[in-house]
Amino acid sequence: MSDCVFCKIVAKRIPASVVYEDEHVLAFMDIGHVNPGHTLVATKAHVENVFGLDDAQASGVFRATARVARAVREAFQPQGVTLFQANGKAALQTVFHFHIHVLPRWEADGMSLGWPAKNPPRDKLEEYAVKIRAALR
Repeated sequence: MSDCVFCKIVAKRIPASVVYEDEHVLAFMDIGHVNPGHTLVATKAHVENVFGLDDAQASGVFRATARVARAVREAFQPQGVTLFQANGKAALQTVFHFHIHVLPRWEADGMSLGWPAKNPPRDKLEEYAVKIRAALR
């Protein structure tokens, strides 16, 4: 896509600090990083979100993400690592090209991620599970 910033990075039309590249992904430093080592693992092909990934892309991007996460842990020695991936505006996606944030974390680093746990009863959880199982292909 000609107007996609990540497509421009993949095509080397705009600069990025690349840390890893293979046939499916390009991993590069996040220009708006939260903590040192904050890396993005993006598909090379323009895929808007997780729903557009084929199986080869999905396995390739997660394999690369695990590899990058291990390297970030070794290089920066964080107390933890958050993997963050959003799909759609309501889910806080801001760049509509599939990517996973590899975010090194330290206690009191100012980053927060929380949600209001609803704790539905077991029968409701089973009802939801039945719907998902029926939709799996």
